[in-house]
This record gives sequence, C-alpha cells and structure tokens, in this order.
Amino acid sequence: MRVIDGGITAPAGFMAAGRHIGIKKVKKDIALITSDVPADAVGVYTTNIVKAAHILWDEKLTKSGQKVKGLVAISGNANACTGAQGIRDNELMAETFAQCIGVQKEEILTAATGIIGLDMPMDIIVPGIKETASELSGKRESAKNAAGGIITTDKFIKEMAVELNICGKQVHIGGMAKGSGMIHPNMATVLSFITTDINISRELLHKALVDSVKDTYNMISVDGATSTNDMAIIIANGMAGNEKITEENEFYEEFAKAIHFINEKFAMDVVHDGEGAGKFFEVQITGAKSDEDARMLAKSIVTNSLVKTAMYGEDANWGRIVAAMGGSGSYFDQTKIDMVFESEGGSISLMEDGEPVRFDENIAAAVLGESDIIVKIKLGDGTGQAKSWGCDLSHEYVRINGEYRSRT
Repeated sequence: MRVIDGGITAPAGFMAAGRHIGIKKVKKDIALITSDVPADAVGVYTTNIVKAAHILWDEKLTKSGQKVKGLVAISGNANACTGAQGIRDNELMAETFAQCIGVQKEEILTAATGIIGLDMPMDIIVPGIKETASELSGKRESAKNAAGGIITTDKFIKEMAVELNICGKQVHIGGMAKGSGMIHPNMATVLSFITTDINISRELLHKALVDSVKDTYNMISVDGATSTNDMAIIIANGMAGNEKITEENEFYEEFAKAIHFINEKFAMDVVHDGEGAGKFFEVQITGAKSDEDARMLAKSIVTNSLVKTAMYGEDANWGRIVAAMGGSGSYFDQTKIDMVFESEGGSISLMEDGEPVRFDENIAAAVLGESDIIVKIKLGDGTGQAKSWGCDLSHEYVRINGEYRSRT
C-alpha cells in the first residue's frame, strides 16, 4: 500500500464537486460524488434512535443491495427531527441529482450535517445541486472541493487516498470525512465517504467496513454526544479490473488493511479537530482479558469528563484514569496495572503492579505540556488489546457550542 496525493476522485471512474450554494453564510456547503458505472455501496450508521432523513434513506438502499451512481451531501442543515417534510426534502435532493446525471433517484445516496430541527431550504438546495453538478470532474481540485463541502465546525478538511496492488492490478481507494463535535463511540461519530475501484463482493466490502469501524470510529470521543446523522459509506465500482475478490484471501486482507488505515487516520483527525480541543490523547490497553474488554476499558477512559479535564489542566491525575477503568464494566486485576504517560516531552511511569510510583512533577508537566499524549496501560489478565482516542474538554468547547446556531 502506498499513500498518494488524492481524495475521493483518486479511484477510476469517480467524479466529484463541491461549492458554496448559500445554506451556510460563507463556507462550502454541498458535495457531489458520481461513479461512471453502477457501484456497490455499503454503510454503517448511527446507533442513535433519533435518525436524520438521509440515514433512513441510505440504510434502506444499502441493505437492499441497490447499486448506486452518486451521492449528494449538504452541510449547514441536519435535516433531522423535521418530520414527513424532511423525508420528502431528502427524496427531492436525491431526485434532483438523479435527474442531473440521468439515473433513478434510488441510485443516489444522500447526506446532511448541521443544525437539527430546521426545515431544509429547498429553494437554495435544488438549484444548488443543479449548478454544482455542472462542475463534476475527476480532477484533484474537485476532490478537495467536495471534502470542503461537508464540513461544519471542522478546522480543516479530512481527505486521503492510497494505492495498492490487487491481483496484478493497481487499485485505488480515496476518502473524505468530517467531524469535530457530537463525537462519541458507537457509529459512526462522523460522516465518512470512501470510494474505490476494486472489484470485490458486496459481502466482503461490508465486512471490511464493519470490522474497521469497530476499532476506529467506535473508539473515539470528543464530547459524549452521539449524533443523529452519523454514517460511514464505501462505494466500490470495480473499474480497476482486478479478478473479483470473493473470499477472505491475501488480497482481501490487503484491501481490509487499507480501509482500516484510512478510517483510523480519519478517526484520529476528527479527535485532533475536536471542538475547542488543545490536547489529543491516545489510550493503549494491552494485557486485557479479551479484545472486547480492552475496548471497553479504553473507551471508558477517553469518554470520562474528569479524565478530559485533567488533560486540559495538564494534571497527571492517574487516579481518574483508574476510576474510569473501574466503571467500564470490564474485568481487570487492579493489582497488576502498569501505567505510563508519554509524549515528545518525555515519559513518566505512574503505576507499577497496581502500586503508585513516586514521580517528578516537573517531568510530568513536561510530558503533559505537549499537545499529543499517549497513555499506556498494561494489564496482567490476558492478551486483549485496543486503542482509543480522545481530547480534552475546554472552556472553548462550551463557547463554540453555546454559539453554534448563530455561527453556522
């Protein structure tokens, strides 16, 4: 696998566009993607019982096995909690874009992100889709424009692409994602769109996504809020021309690793971009009873408000971490905990064999003074391991979200 300069248009047969149409005050607020040929699409969706209109639409399409030719996403309005009118507006988005590219509305996926509970400004969106569709292209700049069209409070766009050899053919995977606030484990915590030209069975495409989400988007937290709009989608059109992958062989493993690489990068980017965040911290759990126990422990730490505020205060308060672990619902032997904090500022041991270690507060201050911190926790209960990612909870987070509607 090789990382290349590219985004959603890197795979063969995909075009994109993005621009400002007037939903938001200044920033780009629409993104379009098309595939030259009908493509398989799979998704993983928010676990929130309250679901936006596009979630209901996309779940139905992807679960039915419907081939797709495109996706339309808008930002600035979530189209969530908007009742029957929101459902109709979402369908009109799909129908409008479908007409632009000469397909049926059932071949178009939809997405929205932004303020909950507002009626969709269809007088802006319908002509905006038509205008933006005229700009569809496979150029690098078009991928960047699309990635810019899905962000809300994000400080930077999130996109990447990779190239790999599958069955003697060059296969490409490109992606874009958004996320900064309303980030909490249990999918999807973001909007994530991946395109690929690989020829692979729909079942294995879905498996690669589900397995990756479990250890990426489901392992991050910014603020403990699970959104109504979250989803991760992969669209595969088979245009690389490789022999179709229909079993979990070496080529499937190579593809699955690439999907995981992209999703892990996007997941970490989302936390780095957390609203008001000044600290990014990675929790590494090893020696747990099982991988699932390790996931529970790691997530309990990054989602804990007291741990987050300790990170904000650059306080080596390891007791908050242990307490968070104890409330995770996972078993561990507290007499066998080793804990270390690491950063570019150094490394400091805080616990060994469940006992506190005397440490130099000046060294601790140097370690926690950095923006990126690693918390390593070694247990003595088995071979389970997991990683999770979180950020601090700051005054700035409160300001951003207190003013969210007036700033969007």
